[in-house]
Amino acid sequence: MNYRHAYHAGNFADVMKHMVLVALIDSLKQKATPFCYIDTHAGSGRYDLRGVQARKTGEADEGVALLKTATGLPPLLWKWLETVRACNEGDDIRYYPGSPWIAAHLMRENDTAQLCELHGEEASSLRQLFHHDSRIHVHNRDGYEAMKALVPPKEKRGVVLIDPPFEQQDAEFRVIEKALKAAMEKWPTGMFAVWYPIKLRSHVQPFHRWLATKSGAKRVLMAELLLHKDDSPLRLNGTGMVIVNAPWKLDEALRDSLKVLPKLLGQAGEAEYRLTWLVEDGKDPAPLHIAHPPRSVPRR
Repeated sequence: MNYRHAYHAGNFADVMKHMVLVALIDSLKQKATPFCYIDTHAGSGRYDLRGVQARKTGEADEGVALLKTATGLPPLLWKWLETVRACNEGDDIRYYPGSPWIAAHLMRENDTAQLCELHGEEASSLRQLFHHDSRIHVHNRDGYEAMKALVPPKEKRGVVLIDPPFEQQDAEFRVIEKALKAAMEKWPTGMFAVWYPIKLRSHVQPFHRWLATKSGAKRVLMAELLLHKDDSPLRLNGTGMVIVNAPWKLDEALRDSLKVLPKLLGQAGEAEYRLTWLVEDGKDPAPLHIAHPPRSVPRR
């Protein structure tokens, strides 16, 4: 894929990813003790949807723009939208917050964040964005290497977001597996959330099998949003996240919001969501939950 995220900020994949991130941070805030947020591929933290890069692709028009005036959203999606609005002034959504901004906005005073970004220009933007916030620490280094060094955090609880640009296409999954395995060995109780694009299902399946049979993880939840059939390498057909050591009842927290996204962002009868446990405390994997929106629901 090999892209700068500014071209894709606010697209349907961001909506899905950041909705899950909000749910994860909410779960961590259920306890009073502080937590640490670690981002392996943090980007620049905030994106101008009127900028040249965003306007060139117009992907936000098929993502956040379709939801900014929506009514009756489930609570989790509504909280995500309110977080996006908090990154802007007034009712207009000009800026789309990246994962670091969303995490910082939702964190408490005693929580901390470790943000890794390899590209110098993006890391510089990230530092400028959070120069006033002593909770945030920016590292201009490879996120995969940094992850092993940063876990376990001193707080002993938190979440690691692994959100690479997939410059190596489907080979990126093997890189993720190696880095994730090393980090899990150091922090077996840590929560790890991995974002991935979906073009061909055959590229994703080996990663799911590795998580289920070779990773050693005891709890892995999978959530996916597909706008098109996952049978073409020429476009982004869908997006997914797997959460290792997913918190209790995360699937319930995600379901109501996840099931409305195909209706709001996709074509009726074609878009779908998937939500299932790949691993659940030693149990056999649950049946895959696939849901299509009713054909009578028009695209917004």
